[in-house]
Amino acid sequence: MRLPEHGANCARLYESLNIPVPEKILDFSENCNPAGPPVVVKEAWADLLSTITSYPDPDGQPFRAVAAKFHQVEERCVLVGNGAAELLSLLGECYRGEKVLLIDPTFSEYRATLEASGAEVVSIQAKEEDDFRLPVAQIVDALPKVAAVYLCTPNNPTGILPTLDELLTIVQAAERSRTEVVLDEAFIDFVDESRSFIHHLEKYPHVIVVRSMTKMYAIPGIRLGYLVTHPEIVSMVKSRTPHWHVNGVAAEIGALCLNERSYCESAILHAQTERAKMVEFLRAYDCQVIDSVANYLIFAPKQDARVLYRYLLARGIVLRHSENFRGMDGRWLRVGMKSAEQMNSLREAMANWFEEQ
Repeated sequence: MRLPEHGANCARLYESLNIPVPEKILDFSENCNPAGPPVVVKEAWADLLSTITSYPDPDGQPFRAVAAKFHQVEERCVLVGNGAAELLSLLGECYRGEKVLLIDPTFSEYRATLEASGAEVVSIQAKEEDDFRLPVAQIVDALPKVAAVYLCTPNNPTGILPTLDELLTIVQAAERSRTEVVLDEAFIDFVDESRSFIHHLEKYPHVIVVRSMTKMYAIPGIRLGYLVTHPEIVSMVKSRTPHWHVNGVAAEIGALCLNERSYCESAILHAQTERAKMVEFLRAYDCQVIDSVANYLIFAPKQDARVLYRYLLARGIVLRHSENFRGMDGRWLRVGMKSAEQMNSLREAMANWFEEQ
């Protein structure tokens, strides 16, 4: 039976498996900040309502200006989107009829949007025995044959962040082969903003960095993302958008969020703390765990992961399956870092299952 392609939307997952929906669900399948949106958003909510009576700014202001200032780039280098998902879809249209390189396992939306747009996907499979790290030499060899390469940094679902040297090796080789590089940094703000490749874009106009506001700021319902790249690429992608494609409430909320640095620092510390506890727990039960830097991690139990997955579902606990991550094929499970209390509940349920095996 086909499972949902993404985390969240637990009711649909239970429906697809013909399992009754429990009264209480702990959802570890999505990766948003468990702290919820910044307090400043809640405090401003009454004022934000006034924006719904006016047409929004066609360029996503005031968020565009705040994002440009945050990254110390010119506004013309920033394109605001109705979520990073919209931007990925627009980029897919840019590569219609072209070959695009993907490194599996990675975010399934890349392949989905590229194939829907008529691009031809060429893929390289990262090796499980190498902990799914980027096969840099293979990527460099393949670049002259493709119009673009997509890299998720840190990668979803593995949480691996390539080193700057690895990225520069690929980016510089892509420059020589006239290949564009799309870097999806949806989770980089759970690591360290200094690790963003945006700081290097001035030297590399063929690189496109896609960012999401959803994960760190826990605002998936309003849909807000942006990309940073050379102004010519911004103009090309922008030409494919409908007018007013970013709603006014989202643009205002995004502008508020980017100023919340202490909120982000707290989220980074929380993710690090809970991730370390989860890694220690899983390895104590002989699970294979990939060293993640993000607010999630993946693991492979010695036993059947599908059995563990369903055991937890029956108890109202939802992990992210890996059925649609190529090269993982259901043998791995992904866990988003939630509140300390929720993480304890997860470990208790998993310990019961491990000890019954």
